[in-house]
Amino acid sequence: MSQVLVASNRGPVSFSLSQDGGLAMRRGGGGLVSGLAAVTGAPRDPGPPRPAGTSELAGTASPSAHDPDVLWVCASLSEADRTAARRSPDGRIDQAGYDTGGAAVRMLDIPPATFDRAYNAVANSTLWFVHHLLYDTPRNPHFDARARRDWQSYEAYNAAFADALARDAANGAKAAIQDYHLSLAPRMLRERRPDLRIAHFSHTPWAPPEYYKLLPDDIGLQILRGILGADHAGFLTERWASAFLDCCELVPGARVDRAARTVTCSGHTTHVGVHGLGVDEEALRRRAAQQDVVERARALREQVGDRQLIVRIDRTELSKNIVRGLAAYRELLVNHPEWRGRVVHLAFAYPSRYDLPEYREYTAAVQQMAGQITDEFGTADWDPLILQVNDDYPRSLAAYGLADVLLVNPIRDGMNLVAKEGPVLSERGCALVLSREAGAASELSDDALMVNPFDVSQTAETLHQALLMPRAERAERCARLTAAATALPPQRWFADQLAALG
Repeated sequence: MSQVLVASNRGPVSFSLSQDGGLAMRRGGGGLVSGLAAVTGAPRDPGPPRPAGTSELAGTASPSAHDPDVLWVCASLSEADRTAARRSPDGRIDQAGYDTGGAAVRMLDIPPATFDRAYNAVANSTLWFVHHLLYDTPRNPHFDARARRDWQSYEAYNAAFADALARDAANGAKAAIQDYHLSLAPRMLRERRPDLRIAHFSHTPWAPPEYYKLLPDDIGLQILRGILGADHAGFLTERWASAFLDCCELVPGARVDRAARTVTCSGHTTHVGVHGLGVDEEALRRRAAQQDVVERARALREQVGDRQLIVRIDRTELSKNIVRGLAAYRELLVNHPEWRGRVVHLAFAYPSRYDLPEYREYTAAVQQMAGQITDEFGTADWDPLILQVNDDYPRSLAAYGLADVLLVNPIRDGMNLVAKEGPVLSERGCALVLSREAGAASELSDDALMVNPFDVSQTAETLHQALLMPRAERAERCARLTAAATALPPQRWFADQLAALG
């Protein structure tokens, strides 16, 4: 089988520096790492940092002799990452004595200023905002000379990936380029290595044309042409793929064939595919059975007693809609006082993009709303809300198991694996309250309780219905949700994309 190269902003491992200059490695964070780790053999568990040369997860399987040669190209995200890359021959981490689970890893030492402008100013403050429809348009976006400088850094960042992939790829290799950080890389790589088979996958939603056109015309076209440099462009749902095809109508000279789901641009044809991403059930259950998860579940149960639990687990990300979710819980307690003292809301809101002022302000709003609920309803023997902002993966798995109701209410989400992981690990069968704007809605809507994420009152009443749902019905719905959530495991998700390359 031919060589496979994976390119993404965040890699399968990350490093930290000790006081004596030593390096410790741990699995990289983020949903993309979780999704690809099962395929590449990279470490899958976000456990504690381990010294060089030790495995991140006992029992993690490396690719067998029949697996393709896998190289994962990523950015160095910290000074420790850059140190690890500099200490490794050619930046390839597999040659430096670190166990990366079988996948070779090349960390790119991109200048910090270039990375910051490409990642924070363009990828996360512009492209993420466009695709999630997040702009407060009377005030933003504001594209000026500074934005153009930032865009040049985004071009340089993508070029660094294209150069590395072109240098390391064997003849006829397949390159799987991931997400909005690397929208330009497919065309750049094709120009450097026309012999390669190239895929690009978008893990986010895709904006409809009328919103996509908020971008400067030339930048919007450059992004589309960049992705159209790939042989195959993948999306999580039909909705996002259709929006991409709609935007491709904006490209001068492009021919969109909706029946065949192809776009021909500058003599090259790109196939557009839909590849839903589900849960690796066996791996998830195995991890949830480990002792640290069991201990956290015991601690949570002691903390809340026999009360019903509404659980949410999110990054503190603008699109996750945490503030409206908390407001809905407050309205539940106002309108249905019979639940006071009988229900607890576990809200795990983990840090995200704290370098950006919008995210710092949003985190403060989450904490303020949580404080108001506690002050208004809390009693000496009942804490209505437990908000945790420190990242703790074992605690999240424990909460899944204990949940009576799982709340997932994003205003827009590419997929949302929380909506899939929760039912899989639920011990008694949880009711899923799910936003119709989550990509997962296309697969889970039949058995979830669907809500408009902007309608706080509707969400509050739906939480009430979920809490009242008979246990037998909850269990039946949860079983069907689990079947849907595990129907498209990560291995199949990635294998289907490689197969689409021929």
